[in-house]
Amino acid sequence: MPTRKNPVALITGITGQDGSYLAEWLLAKGYAVHGIVRRVAMESPEVRLLRIAHLLPRLQLHAASLESYPSLFRVVSEIRPDECYHLAAQSFVSYSFEDEFSTLNTNINGTHYLLSAIKNAAPDCRFYFAGSSEMFGKARQVPQTELTPFHPRSAYGISKVAGYDLTRNYREAYGLFACAGILFNHESPRRGLEFVTRKISAAVGRICAGRQKNLHLGNLEARRDWGHARDYVQAMWMMLQQTQPDDFVVATGATHSVREFAELAFAAAGLDYRDYVSSDPEFYRPAEVDLLLGDAGKAHRVLGWRMECSFDQLVREMVEHDLQQARAQSRFEAADSAPSIPLYKKAS
Repeated sequence: MPTRKNPVALITGITGQDGSYLAEWLLAKGYAVHGIVRRVAMESPEVRLLRIAHLLPRLQLHAASLESYPSLFRVVSEIRPDECYHLAAQSFVSYSFEDEFSTLNTNINGTHYLLSAIKNAAPDCRFYFAGSSEMFGKARQVPQTELTPFHPRSAYGISKVAGYDLTRNYREAYGLFACAGILFNHESPRRGLEFVTRKISAAVGRICAGRQKNLHLGNLEARRDWGHARDYVQAMWMMLQQTQPDDFVVATGATHSVREFAELAFAAAGLDYRDYVSSDPEFYRPAEVDLLLGDAGKAHRVLGWRMECSFDQLVREMVEHDLQQARAQSRFEAADSAPSIPLYKKAS
């Protein structure tokens, strides 16, 4: 357990969905929160730091790269964190098929570099690795548990299996307090627009605002175990508060299809998804993962973790956010294009 009056946490991927929610959670717990960001993020904070803009006065950010061991070692040596949450990764599965090399290089080497830096510069630091349900891929059993064999079907999934094994190895070989969370799909209004759930909710907002006419998706029958990222980051923290390090599946235990998500999302805005959504083979993965369903029984028993946000609530929250975003954008564009009106008449 952390011994400082104000424990110090280091988050990679702090600018992402999970990183922003985790930073909020840790700040509320009284942590001093540090984040690793790419130098380019410092140069355009209005875009790249958007998710944590409301937290910036309370955060300490450090420019470093997952592809550079010296930069990671420098940050770890400087702050000597009590806890490190490694969330950063190239995490868009479809993109990992387009550029397998950078996905594998960044995700595997980044995890290895960070583990090594902690081992050498802050060996008492507790380490969390963000695993993924994509590690199961073509799963041999349903639901999937911590004992289910991995069968990844993308470079992303492969890179996460490697990171998981590295984490376990540093725990067993060097005595590092290192845990891996095998998190199933978790979404929120902060999800990137390239992910299918946010692609759907954003399309609902744009269609209602008259900015989009239809939506093309891939496999509508693919099923996922979807939860809320805000709930899942709490499980990350709980793992590092235990007396012994271990690995945990974090999931809702319920599965829904992409079609169901679209149906609920459009219905939340009073629309019928069938009028707007079509399946396009162009968006199918080369190796599809059809069904992922997690069993978080161990997390329930050992951590006491429970999800709070239901699937329906998650979908509604995302749609409501994107409806507001689309309306605000339309109002901004309308005001920007409106003719200027003189404040007074010129003398004749």
